[in-house]
Amino acid sequence: MSSALGFLIKQSGVLSLIQDQGRYGAFNIGLTNGGPMDLHAFHWANRLCENPLDTSAIEVSAGGLTLVAQLDTTIAVTGATMPLTINGQIKDLWRSHSIKAGDEIALGFANQGVRSYLAVADGFTVTSSFGSTATVCREGIGGLTGDKLQVNDILPCLSRTRKHNLVLNEKLWPEYNDEVILHTIPSYQQHYFSPYQQRLFFSSEYQVSKHFDRMGYRLTGKKIACDIDGVLSEGICYGAVQIPADGQPIVLMNDRQTIGGYPKIGAVSSIDAAKLGQLAQGGKVRFEPISMEQAHNFYHLSLSRFNRTILDVC
Repeated sequence: MSSALGFLIKQSGVLSLIQDQGRYGAFNIGLTNGGPMDLHAFHWANRLCENPLDTSAIEVSAGGLTLVAQLDTTIAVTGATMPLTINGQIKDLWRSHSIKAGDEIALGFANQGVRSYLAVADGFTVTSSFGSTATVCREGIGGLTGDKLQVNDILPCLSRTRKHNLVLNEKLWPEYNDEVILHTIPSYQQHYFSPYQQRLFFSSEYQVSKHFDRMGYRLTGKKIACDIDGVLSEGICYGAVQIPADGQPIVLMNDRQTIGGYPKIGAVSSIDAAKLGQLAQGGKVRFEPISMEQAHNFYHLSLSRFNRTILDVC
């Protein structure tokens, strides 16, 4: 057990992971990106703590995390609507809170969305692996030990108090719905799918199956036929939509394998892949085609709104 002070894990929750913005530049040695499933909420948690946006935080999937502070600091929780309590008192999400040594911070279970982000002022002081603290359990790297957080783990951080706290106006909070539209850039392999199959894909509704995790979301709905059974294994981008032999789409996410051989009908924009990461089993999905230029526009508009948003002081 570390002798450093920080937060003691009292209850580890369903799946709680240390994440920074992700691990890049290591595909050539078989290491995937990792990083937050909902990058937008992750960035907001850090901004509310006045951290650089890439600062290490905790991604809490489903809920059930309880921490005990060992020092004075500031935290913020964003993302899915998980009830937040500090010493048993209900507190608001999407704002920062002053924490004293001995305080108990608990996240209940999400009723909208799947993943929340808990950031602390100046971040958790975790040693990087291959240039990142992002935890990828399948690869056994990142975080404290390459695995999810466990009871009695200590997350080290610095004591840091602020003269004020920050809050994001409730009107600007994202809504986590059970239905999302995934704007999708058609793949260079789209010619392996007939015009009819492409229309079928973009006009059908799919549901999130029970097989969804940080590696990928398997969907159920209209089967999509492809003219070939597979392609030579090649690198796979974030948001790639694979069509395996059963015709049911798989959207590949942060912890995806680095190479694969299923045909790909397109790639979901990063903005919408983050929305998919907040869907649970039964969530409804529709795909809508967009151009690469439109995807870039969506991204930069979102980034501009984030940068122009002024936080309230409380």
